[in-house]
Amino acid sequence: MNALDRFDGPAWVAAAATLASYGLVLAVLFALLFVVPFFAFSGPL
Repeated sequence: MNALDRFDGPAWVAAAATLASYGLVLAVLFALLFVVPFFAFSGPL
């Protein structure tokens, strides 16, 4: 058994997972940096 056999999955699956996780991290950071302070400091509507 070759040590690289466990990495024989399609490259596009890895690319899609990377983009999805990067997008999720960006969405969480956007919410923490912009949405939460907006609602915290906007006061009563």
